Amino acid sequence: MATSAASTPTLTAIDTAIDRAAAALAAAQQPDGHWVFELEADCTIPAEYVLLRHYLGEPVDSVLEAKIGRYLRRIQSADHHGWGLFHAGAFDVSASIKAYYALKMIGDSIDAPHLLRARSAILSAGGAEAANVFTRIQLALFGAGPWSAVPDLPPEVILLPRWFPIHLSKMSYWARTVVVPLLVLCARKPLARNAKGIKVDELYTGMAARRRTQAADPKWLWTLGFNTLDRVLKLADGFWPSRLRQRSIDTCVAWVTERLNGEDGLGAIYPAMANSVMMFDLLGYPEDHPHRAIARQSVENLLVIHEDEAYCQPCVSPVWDTALASHAMMEAGGKENEARAEAALDWLKPRQILEVAGDWAEERPGVLPGGWAFQYNNDHYPDLDDTAVVVMAMDRAQVADRAPIDRGVEWTVGLQSKNGGWGAFDADNAYDYLNNLPFADHGALLDPPTADVSARCVSMLAQLGEPLDSPRMAAAIDYLRREQEAEGSWFGRWGVNYIYGTWSVLCAFNAAELDGQDPAVARAVDWLKAIQNADGGWGEDCDSYALDRKGHVPAASTASQTAWAMLGLMAAGEVDSEVVERGAAWLAEHQEADGLWGQEHYTGGGFPRVFYLRYHGYPKYFPLWAMARYRNLKRSNARRVTVGM
Repeated sequence: MATSAASTPTLTAIDTAIDRAAAALAAAQQPDGHWVFELEADCTIPAEYVLLRHYLGEPVDSVLEAKIGRYLRRIQSADHHGWGLFHAGAFDVSASIKAYYALKMIGDSIDAPHLLRARSAILSAGGAEAANVFTRIQLALFGAGPWSAVPDLPPEVILLPRWFPIHLSKMSYWARTVVVPLLVLCARKPLARNAKGIKVDELYTGMAARRRTQAADPKWLWTLGFNTLDRVLKLADGFWPSRLRQRSIDTCVAWVTERLNGEDGLGAIYPAMANSVMMFDLLGYPEDHPHRAIARQSVENLLVIHEDEAYCQPCVSPVWDTALASHAMMEAGGKENEARAEAALDWLKPRQILEVAGDWAEERPGVLPGGWAFQYNNDHYPDLDDTAVVVMAMDRAQVADRAPIDRGVEWTVGLQSKNGGWGAFDADNAYDYLNNLPFADHGALLDPPTADVSARCVSMLAQLGEPLDSPRMAAAIDYLRREQEAEGSWFGRWGVNYIYGTWSVLCAFNAAELDGQDPAVARAVDWLKAIQNADGGWGEDCDSYALDRKGHVPAASTASQTAWAMLGLMAAGEVDSEVVERGAAWLAEHQEADGLWGQEHYTGGGFPRVFYLRYHGYPKYFPLWAMARYRNLKRSNARRVTVGM
């Protein structure tokens, strides 16, 4: 470990930094008490948005398209000439095909230098033949690719009994909401209106490409079986009884309509929303039909339009941002900051889902609803991570009404999986064989328990006084111990990556009163210390999700990851260590004029190896949280973190 790159700031200087950061975060709070920051993915979502408008034959909004075009051109790589899945990421052929197609649709000439370079990179990577399944579906919808290259998805799947090996309830929530309207689209095989007649024939090499899966542990026998099934289904296409086919489509439509979720959209995620709009369009719903109109508006609500650029978000994160910002403000302390947190909790309280038994109830039918969703509204799909963070914030603020806390805890413990851990949205969603399905090449069809979400649930239970030897707590701790990597870290499913996972578990172990004498904690502390960058910060990029990862690869320090490492180390009792002091110095040195921190690097997880997120809020509230925690512990006699996170 190198010597300090910056001198350790005094606590008085830290006070000033905290005050500036808290004031800036307060200024970003909405009038009704909540926070919401931009949530940026890669080029695929804005590209798909452009293509959706042309699929539907909507009037061209040249001003909006020009702004999206500028965004897409700006994030094109100067190194590999295509588009990656995260800032400065490696070339991705599927993302590059979508961005190229969108720019061509917008009006960029294929002879323009940036598209010439992009096309060369795409062809060198195998061309459109090498695209993933969802990109091949996008091409087929425009007649720009063959439906024969798309795995067969008969809508009759929705009628299968729950005991059948392939069933919607065995997939993750995001897969369900994306797939159901897609079943209708793939059955009917519509053709985009595409008034300009734009296709991308020039992206095809004319040669077959090797198809790859991003699944962590594909099994050749399952893959062979599912591929054989796909060939049989393709041969059977066109021979399904018409009544059965219509019943299947009607069931898909009813399923989507029940979960339409108002202007927040199906599943509150872009791919599901867009598919629902195309499904309604295909079935002849007029533009002003309530279901189609509200589904279309849900997509529009995801746009971020700036003066020069625009892009489409994959979803929005108000509950997550608000809960985390509340923790940061409570840590910063002071009457005004605590009042800001109180206003945020008042906003969160009525968003608890108490009436709707969502899809999670298929696996846990006897559990009462009581969770919070990630977005403004998503009643069928609350998640355990948001719920635990909100409950901890309410408990820390000592809210007078404990009923929301009690219901949140009841729902959380009801969704504990059999292995002791928690998934994000469902219990026991670990049907690994389904990741061998031909249309599951993204390797993210499931929502199994993960260390980060499980740690958050443990933190919540421990903060509320759950004894370490209770059966559910013992099972959860045992699960986390089993999940620890040989190097001492924990995997971060929803944040990048091992730094995020390790922070999460160290907070949980501290809340459960497992301190630095515990071997698992000691190994994790050693790992975090060993990977600190020479400048005093911490960094890890999205390539850490590679299936052939051998260990930590140094990456540029980021504000959010530095904060996570500091928070994890302080939870383990390391506030007085040199590494934590150097982390505080890095944050103090990199605080910007507006009182916050900048960060272009993506540190949010969507689907490992496939889809990543840049939470614009992360460098705003996590560094404040870490700096305030550092100051508070330094001025405390106890030196122990007394809350769950």
